[in-house]
Amino acid sequence: MTETYADLIAAEDVLLFVNAAVTSTGQREFRSQAYQQRLSLDFLHEYARVNYRAVYAASLALDINDHNAARVVEQLLRTAGEASGEQKRTEGRLIAARLARLPPQRVYRLFRALRAAKVGNRRTRAILRDWLAARPDLGHDAVKYRAGLKTAARHFHLPLTMGTGTATGTAPPAAGELGDFLFKPGVRPRYEHPLLDAYRRAHYEQGAVYELPFTVAEGFAAKHGVAREAFVERIAPRMTRLERLRTQREVGADGAGAAVRTDLSVMPLTRLALYALSLTTEERVRRRAELTGALRSAARRAAGPYAGTWGRVAAVLDDSYSASGSGVKRRRPLAVALGGHFLLEALAAPGAYGAWWTSGRTDPLLVRPYGPTPLGMRVIDALEYAPERLVVVSDGWDNAPPGLAGEVLRVWRTRLDRERRTSVVHLNPVYDADGFDVRRLAASVPTAGIRDAEDLPALVEIAQFAEGRTGLAELQAYLDRRIESFLRTYERSGAA
Repeated sequence: MTETYADLIAAEDVLLFVNAAVTSTGQREFRSQAYQQRLSLDFLHEYARVNYRAVYAASLALDINDHNAARVVEQLLRTAGEASGEQKRTEGRLIAARLARLPPQRVYRLFRALRAAKVGNRRTRAILRDWLAARPDLGHDAVKYRAGLKTAARHFHLPLTMGTGTATGTAPPAAGELGDFLFKPGVRPRYEHPLLDAYRRAHYEQGAVYELPFTVAEGFAAKHGVAREAFVERIAPRMTRLERLRTQREVGADGAGAAVRTDLSVMPLTRLALYALSLTTEERVRRRAELTGALRSAARRAAGPYAGTWGRVAAVLDDSYSASGSGVKRRRPLAVALGGHFLLEALAAPGAYGAWWTSGRTDPLLVRPYGPTPLGMRVIDALEYAPERLVVVSDGWDNAPPGLAGEVLRVWRTRLDRERRTSVVHLNPVYDADGFDVRRLAASVPTAGIRDAEDLPALVEIAQFAEGRTGLAELQAYLDRRIESFLRTYERSGAA
């Protein structure tokens, strides 16, 4: 054995952090409050940064969620004095690549957090300046993310004469226009940039409202007393895909609903699963062909080149009551299971996929969170299918009877399948704040956290390190490969 005991412990520590960074967003879960999630995350971020800074930075190249990616960036920039010169160079590239993938509102929120922490060193200013320089249209950002852009310009002394204008098909703002718009809003009688001028005119001209981004236009429409349905129908061409999806349910299927109807065939898998689960049973039945077709199409896109390559696959999927999530993460665990069902179907060889829901239901489109979690019974059913791969998607609270799944899997691995003909992986969409990890079914079963179903293939790969037999060197080699691929993709995109 080449790995020392300390190496194995270090690998387990790193995986603890990765699981937390993938699953937890600091929000309330079914069995833990928001403050518990935040306290647990705070500890893990501090622990990983202090003890494994290189690996902590490398997590930016993994499938961690946006909330934790922004926190990693903030922590790295706040503690630059702890890093060597080589570490700073690597961190700078990783931060730039991850910022390019983050939603702009999160990056502007990061600006405000860094300002509150009084971080304004030259390295931080350079990273944020490069991010702003790559923004398609700072005029659009000045209108939609006004407070964030003001913070960036004022605290970090960043120039405001950048941007290509490609986001709106316009020329970039003229020199001085952005500064006047943000800091001296009444000084110019008009602006050359159409969005800036539309914002000025929207205060007194109703027609200008429909030239603005949807979230900004909403406030002006209310100010002018425009009827909601009339406003939504007219602003529909300026909505994003997610705005269309949210507004579609608000206005209904008739009237303005037809104008904002989103194209389900291009939606991401987990988002689409959440939408399907938000519909009533009657509506799901009525739109069965449309929803099923869209889910399968999204799953095929997520599977990519791995489609049909996983051989014979069995899935145990959790639709118990705890899959309802919480008030702020409504039905999220169930949506991950539903998206995972269609993705595993796409990954399996044709005709070689079987799914077992904990409720015993056989129609995935009609699943709903209800009842206990008899994982052990479903695992037995799935193993009888003789799969090459068994994937369990569950929060791990096996309670009917308690602990049966872990015992079944232990006996299976130690007595019935010593040759490991069947690989077993547990993917858990819920972070256990008290245990500082996602809840596991058995020590012999690799477990990884999951937030989005489309990340399932990559997370099955990283779960191999969670069995307690792989040390830090092998894990570091895997992270190095992910970093190289992550940075190469970023640099090829031209964002660098």
